Amino acid sequence: MKAIRVEEFGEPGVMKLVEVPMLEPGPGQVLVKVRAVGVNPVETYIRAGTYARKPALP
Repeated sequence: MKAIRVEEFGEPGVMKLVEVPMLEPGPGQVLVKVRAVGVNPVETYIRAGTYARKPALP
């Protein structure tokens, strides 16, 4: 499946479209097919590294 991965803070170009393994749902879980997503301003701050808290990146 496809994913957008951010491995460093910076400009929009740090977002990379990558293939990741398809996940298998466990007991009591479901796998949801996503057709569209939204991006909120806070996600752009996190990507840029300007948000108050910096998450650990893969």
